[in-house]
Amino acid sequence: MNRVLASLTVLGLIGVGWVHAQDSPVSRGLAATCTGCHGPAGASSGLVPSINGMEASRMVALLQEFRDGKREATIMHQLAKGYSDAQMQMLAQWFAAQKP
Repeated sequence: MNRVLASLTVLGLIGVGWVHAQDSPVSRGLAATCTGCHGPAGASSGLVPSINGMEASRMVALLQEFRDGKREATIMHQLAKGYSDAQMQMLAQWFAAQKP
């Protein structure tokens, strides 16, 4: 049920445009799942790469490579399988807006 609600919310946000979706509660919530490893707002202080300010198209491509098993990973391949293409786009837009 939560996945259906999230998908409907994402589709609604697509309808109002990515500019508004970049800092929506949904995009912030999705991004929060990344901060445990990638740091607050994607600014890592450890061995995991920082993703803040990354070009959105690059992040989407990386997430799709993880999801499709084209890029080696310890956990990202499993996490990426849980995101729809629209959610990947939302994550990419949100992190692209977070300046290093």
